[in-house]
Amino acid sequence: MTVKEKFESMDYSPALESRANADKWLDANGRSFGLFIDGEWVKPKGAKQFATYAPSTGEKLADITAAGQDDVDAAVAAARKAQGRWALIGGHGRAKYMYALARLVQKHSRVLAVLESLDNGKPIRESRDIDIPLVARHFYHHAGWAELMDEEFPDHEALGVAGQVIPWNFPLLMLAWKVAPALAAGNTVVLKPAEFTSLTALKFAELCVEAGLPKGVVNIVTGEGDTGAMVVNSDVDKVAFTGSTEVGKIIRRAIAGSGKKLTLELGGKSPYIVFEDADIDGAIEGLVDAIWFNQGQVCCAGSRLLVQEGIADRFLEKLKARMSTLRVGTSLDKCIDIGAVVDKTQKDTIERLLADGESQGAVVWKAPCEMPEEGVFFPPTLVTGVGTDNTLYREEIFGPVLTAITFRTQSEAVALANNTRYGLAATVWSESLSRALEVAPALVAGVVWINGTNMFDAAAGFGGRRESGFGREGGREGMLAYMRPRYETALKDWAPVPAPESVAMPKAGSGLDHIDRTAKMYIGGKQARPDGGDSVAIADKKGAFAGLVGDGNYKDIRNAVEAATKAAGWGKSTPHLRAQILYYVAENLSARADEFTDRLKTLTGATQKAAEAEVELSVKRLFSAAAMADKHDGSVHTPPIRGVALAMNEPVGVLGIVCPDEHPLLAFVTLMAYAVAAGNTAVMIPSERYPLLATDFYQVLETSDMPAGVVNIVTGRRDAMAVPMAKHYGVDGIWYFGSREGSAEIEKAAADNMKRTWLNYGKAYDFTSREQMSARGLMERASEVKNIWVPYGDANEGGKSY
Repeated sequence: MTVKEKFESMDYSPALESRANADKWLDANGRSFGLFIDGEWVKPKGAKQFATYAPSTGEKLADITAAGQDDVDAAVAAARKAQGRWALIGGHGRAKYMYALARLVQKHSRVLAVLESLDNGKPIRESRDIDIPLVARHFYHHAGWAELMDEEFPDHEALGVAGQVIPWNFPLLMLAWKVAPALAAGNTVVLKPAEFTSLTALKFAELCVEAGLPKGVVNIVTGEGDTGAMVVNSDVDKVAFTGSTEVGKIIRRAIAGSGKKLTLELGGKSPYIVFEDADIDGAIEGLVDAIWFNQGQVCCAGSRLLVQEGIADRFLEKLKARMSTLRVGTSLDKCIDIGAVVDKTQKDTIERLLADGESQGAVVWKAPCEMPEEGVFFPPTLVTGVGTDNTLYREEIFGPVLTAITFRTQSEAVALANNTRYGLAATVWSESLSRALEVAPALVAGVVWINGTNMFDAAAGFGGRRESGFGREGGREGMLAYMRPRYETALKDWAPVPAPESVAMPKAGSGLDHIDRTAKMYIGGKQARPDGGDSVAIADKKGAFAGLVGDGNYKDIRNAVEAATKAAGWGKSTPHLRAQILYYVAENLSARADEFTDRLKTLTGATQKAAEAEVELSVKRLFSAAAMADKHDGSVHTPPIRGVALAMNEPVGVLGIVCPDEHPLLAFVTLMAYAVAAGNTAVMIPSERYPLLATDFYQVLETSDMPAGVVNIVTGRRDAMAVPMAKHYGVDGIWYFGSREGSAEIEKAAADNMKRTWLNYGKAYDFTSREQMSARGLMERASEVKNIWVPYGDANEGGKSY
């Protein structure tokens, strides 16, 4: 037998990680766990319990208590009581506790890794080498943010109590993603782990006691889905959820109008793009990590393979050969590549989706891997022969299933990648860095990995676009998700400026020309009559007739959104160009300052001084937005890899902006200016009481080289048009300034496709305030952060310095 034949005949013997310490811990707790509330372990009388099982073997590990409403209320009350003291100890005080937690995670890393793999079914190598080190990294990193709070976030404060609901695929890592920034910012938490995987969260509660964390700062309530709903609907100030898109929509509708701050990290159907110039072997190894890491039970799994036609046959042949060598087995075996699916219900879901896909014409190939006889396992699976309408191409499977499709050109690859309702992550493989860096910004995703995949770090924010959710976890933007500007707590109640019930029209013969002088809408760079053919009479301060504006309806909103969508190239224009045009708008508004001053006086009854000040501040805001257009830079993160993560600020897309009545010119100009400065296009619904200022303003736009469709103005009844705009799937974000009830309706409607929202919840912003309308803050509201990970090339002679 040759050496080559000996290597080919070799097999892997089991190399089991010892579970002795994990079993010792389980036995010490009687394999039965209560709730961790206010620093104490409690087992409510009569509380329901449910079992947690090891997916690899089916053995019962422990009994878990299901928290009821009284338990959740007690946990929230404990967190509320502790929050004030926790915030008052200051950033340095909180940093010391978080540093202690990081050290304790490292100290107990072995038992945490074993518990995670036992309870979840993932390979011990993944828990030991990826999950647990990242948990410690998050607490270290956020200890740093806590220390720097006063310097980095001097005008912000903690939200209060955070209610957090985490999934079963990365139980302890998801806990760290949520708990670490919350604690660093001065919040207290009530966390509900997934019912399938509660053990490491309960072990973490013990670490909190060992670290001396004050009672009530961290509370762990276990249970099933109904317990999670109790946490979401309880008296918390912030909700953070990671899970399915469908549940995310339910949560958003449930808390709509409450003013609770919300972060949602939801499902994905991430594209994995392989160009013909890619390192094929490297791309295949990356693909193994992208889709079979954690059995494909990863929200950002690269489950859609897009491979260029010229290499498709060779690539798929090599891929099948590699899949055939993957080892499937018990989670504590250090030699396996793929562990167990978390539960039989999840396996049933995978099989059902595959059957649906096959009935639609998909070709399903399962790797001939040796499968364990017991436990919940599923082989690595490749799906071909699908179109973009196939269920397996469109829907998140959350299992070890890869769907493959081919493309011919770079533009087709981008179009196919973006042809999804999701937008969490993407991967690009190409030996041409210029091509990769051309494609990455064009992908609608919160994270893009170049020539690699599944790279994470606490310094680089993670989160999605579209129906993959909103908000970021990690980095500076992740900290901001757990804070609010200090001024928000002092905002006064909003009230519309009352309009007369009826406005007397000018009588014939009064000198008014017999010509229609209704102020038209402004859509696609042109003045447009309302689709319904109706108009609304506008009164001045004294109730006298001041003019007519079009009474817009949902069709006018549709037309405006279409125009804004066609103008999407504005977001790809240079920031310098956007700045130049905004400066020109400011110049032209300044030239007509007297006209707008008179209009403000007539309509609002403002004094000469007040009207002049509003016009002047409007001009200043345009200058400020122009100034920020080419200074709203991203950042370069240096995560612990040989490479960098480029945090790029991108426009949200099409913004629907519903303006308030107060300071009608200033509010309109401020919101419009910063929206377009960041590269968005806008559909503006101006002040319902004083829309004539906006219709006057589009004359300024017409003479200022603003491209058609970048700013669109639809007049009429605010809420009657705001809700259809919030429902429109072509709108990516909504800014609304109106009633609390209106905010609730907008938030419910926005849940359909997970629009980003800035809502006033019935509070009145002061548009004259530099603090409330800060340039940096407005640009952040108008932007999304995309992290593009770029690993370096080959190391110099084994990593030696140059």
